[in-house]
Amino acid sequence: MRKLLLVVAALLGFALLTGSVTRSSQALSGPGTIRITSRDIQISLANQGAAGRGAGDTLLIRQLLFNKGIRKRAIGHADMVCTYTGYRSRQCSGTYFLPRGSIVVSGSLRFREFYELAVVGGTNLYDNVRGSMTATMYTRTPHREILIFRLVV
Repeated sequence: MRKLLLVVAALLGFALLTGSVTRSSQALSGPGTIRITSRDIQISLANQGAAGRGAGDTLLIRQLLFNKGIRKRAIGHADMVCTYTGYRSRQCSGTYFLPRGSIVVSGSLRFREFYELAVVGGTNLYDNVRGSMTATMYTRTPHREILIFRLVV
């Protein structure tokens, strides 16, 4: 009986140890900032009504992500879907796929020249991350942006 109790206690201890190790990644131990650039590679507008932009139209944006300090080739990509709520106003949701995980953003966007979206989560290294992302356009053709992610855990 005592041997069975020891085996059960050992198995329970092992289960608690592996459960706490695999439960969530806490790789980010504190706040951080990521500075990268993006370049649009595909934009498409799905028009749901009359000609021109209007409520209900969707905008799909695909971008390549760069950090020239690391390498010249793209380090990842981003996909964003925006639904127009008026002529210029839109609600957007996007995912930025980086080498060590992805960051998910969401919020209202009026002008693509300068906007800020909330960071609502992520995966892998960015698991449970929050904060904001600021985008500033620096060339119009092709559309390129400086992206700054201000992250908290």
